[in-house]
Amino acid sequence: MNDTAGHRGLDPPAPAADGPPAAAGRKAKLRPLRLLVPYALRYRTRAAFALAALLTASIATLVVPVAVRRMIDFGFTAENVGLIDQYFGVLIMVVAVLAVASALRYYLVTTLGERVVADLRSAVFGHLTSLSAPFFDTAKTGELISRLTADTTQMKSAVGASVSIALRNLVLFAGSATMMVVTSPKLSAFVLAAIPVIVLPLVGFGRSVRRRTRTAQDTLADASAYAAELIGAVRTLQAFTNERLAGTRFAEAVERACLAAIRSTQARAVLTAVIIFLASASVVVILWVGAQDVLSGAITPGRLSQFVLFAVFAASGLGQLSEVWGELSQAAGSAERLAELLAIEPAIRAPASPVALAAKPRAEVAFERVRFAYPARPDTDVLHDVSFRVRPGERVAIVGPSGAGKSTIFHLILRFYDPASGAVTFDGVRLPDADPAELRRHIALVPQDVAIFAMSVRDNIRFGRPDASDAEIERAAEVAAAAEFIRALPQGYDTPVGERGVTLSGGQRQCIAIARAVLREAPLLLLDEATSSLDAESETLVQTALNRLMAGRTTLVIAHRLATVLSCDRILVLDRGAVVEEGAHDALVARGGLYARLAKLQFELT
Repeated sequence: MNDTAGHRGLDPPAPAADGPPAAAGRKAKLRPLRLLVPYALRYRTRAAFALAALLTASIATLVVPVAVRRMIDFGFTAENVGLIDQYFGVLIMVVAVLAVASALRYYLVTTLGERVVADLRSAVFGHLTSLSAPFFDTAKTGELISRLTADTTQMKSAVGASVSIALRNLVLFAGSATMMVVTSPKLSAFVLAAIPVIVLPLVGFGRSVRRRTRTAQDTLADASAYAAELIGAVRTLQAFTNERLAGTRFAEAVERACLAAIRSTQARAVLTAVIIFLASASVVVILWVGAQDVLSGAITPGRLSQFVLFAVFAASGLGQLSEVWGELSQAAGSAERLAELLAIEPAIRAPASPVALAAKPRAEVAFERVRFAYPARPDTDVLHDVSFRVRPGERVAIVGPSGAGKSTIFHLILRFYDPASGAVTFDGVRLPDADPAELRRHIALVPQDVAIFAMSVRDNIRFGRPDASDAEIERAAEVAAAAEFIRALPQGYDTPVGERGVTLSGGQRQCIAIARAVLREAPLLLLDEATSSLDAESETLVQTALNRLMAGRTTLVIAHRLATVLSCDRILVLDRGAVVEEGAHDALVARGGLYARLAKLQFELT
């Protein structure tokens, strides 16, 4: 992320629409939770044991009313007084089984949820890193982080608790309903008549909960994206003394997210109240009808007690299902957001049968009548009819005014994008015919905006080649003129450099980037203003190191400072997306064109 307050000028994200987006408008209900199934199936054994524990606990619960009935009907007589002790002994054993089975269910389901969500997070992150540059041209980093963290945490709650509770209450409800029919068909008819009254609000309110939950999650993600953007630009923010403005507008974004979450919670609270009232009221009515049957002798007191207990279990299961339904609706909203992310296909991918590149490529690069426009601006050509060839081992500089398309040429060579027309080739192989990963393994890049990670200096350099030894890393630092300042750091190569290398100077970050390129040992070097952040003394040292590094390698150099391209074999001059001049420095100066004007400005000013 660039150190800038962003193109929106501190404007907070627009509030989410009060309603579901198009993707959420489908009659999906809990269908998005199917996203979890492939990950859960990796742990079939654990899931099977969890299901067995759940069934055992449910069966133990359903045994209790039967024991109570027999104790009431047969135990409270003088001749059967000993049966009470036996029944209570049986109840103690049933409770022990229930406790052990419930503990096992909790442990197995919770750990299953942790494993499934860990795998899901890894899959989402892996998918994100596989997406092509056009996706990240418009994506908000903060929103992606929100999906990777907050949404997956919501999924963990669903898998680790809600699904287990839902299954337990479904089994308890089904078992209790069956035993109610066996105990008293007449009273069961009253229950069956009450079920639609209970279930219809559950479905209707559940849909509203899911819609409002999705809105709350989207609004919170927008606020998170805004915060991430401002924190990443905190120096610019403070330099322009806009802390109060940013804080006020972020507070407004958070307030919108809070209100959306409150609306979601209100819907869940109403749902819970309605379901609990309807379920409990139905139990009261059934108890009154049963009391009349006991008085008339139609059923025994013990059988009524058994029926009531089963009815309470069924009502409790149904009532808890209303709460779980709300939680699962929240998880379904998160699953839907993650599924949308996972459904995005990378625009750049390897063909089914990629053309293999040589183990030791010649690194010849060619552009053939290339035309290109960035996907975010499809109507504006950045390059048009660009053709040139870079021979193996040749050093070619690309110069021109800002916006001429110089960095775009590097993006196409790395195949971050494909041209709209024409072809880019590497050793005669059209880039779409090769595996992008294999192609990039043969390229070392030193970008203008250096990415330094919150790791040690050693690990930042090792990013160029993860299997490199410590000795190779230190040798690369020597070549890149970085060894001296690294040794002066408090912990040398093991010194943490902070997020985005905040503890290093611009020149030091550039040296580390050059060391990465040295370590990569690639046959093709792409140097994008590789010495732009260095002082005159460091630039001389690094330029000498780069000259050694470029020996025997194909090199393309982008530079605004023309003094850095004098040693190149050839210079390409770009203007408004087209190659307007080509040749060596002296020949281009003598020609009196654009390059001559740029050279005159720079060399007269220095």
